[in-house]
Amino acid sequence: MTAPAALEIVRGGARDAPRLLALFDDAITWMVARGRTDQWGSEPYSARPSHVAQVGVWAASGGLWLAVAQDDLEQTAGAIVLGDAPVCVPGPDRDELYVVVLLTATAWRGRGVGRRLIEHALATARDRGVAQLRVDCWAGDPALPAHYERLGFRRTGSFTVEGWPGAILVQEL
Repeated sequence: MTAPAALEIVRGGARDAPRLLALFDDAITWMVARGRTDQWGSEPYSARPSHVAQVGVWAASGGLWLAVAQDDLEQTAGAIVLGDAPVCVPGPDRDELYVVVLLTATAWRGRGVGRRLIEHALATARDRGVAQLRVDCWAGDPALPAHYERLGFRRTGSFTVEGWPGAILVQEL
């Protein structure tokens, strides 16, 4: 495993919607290059007006945090959006904070960006005094839920939205 990168976690806002959108487009490009179009398709996020609008809502929600290079704060290594569970997953059985979005830039893969963002989410959840941190992910590739399990989450359920299989994972605090 590569040593953790020199990152700073900074609060994002509405002005950072283009940065978040670029991370989505980067992730889709990476997945398409590997023939993995089942998760988000092959069309860039930025080409779909409803997705662009959703990214704007997430960016303005107050829950956006960016992982940026300490030596270049304009270099976005990843992002996390924290908030409430989406309506497509079963509601929580206790107070929680939800990881709505977690993305790592292709150039930063394998450098501990996702781990740093999850650590930030856990610290935020503890500061808020909630009982758990939950996340969902695409269950079409077993490696994705397994990645969250390596970060300390436990798989607790699943759901399907229009044929898209999702896994629900929790980390109790």
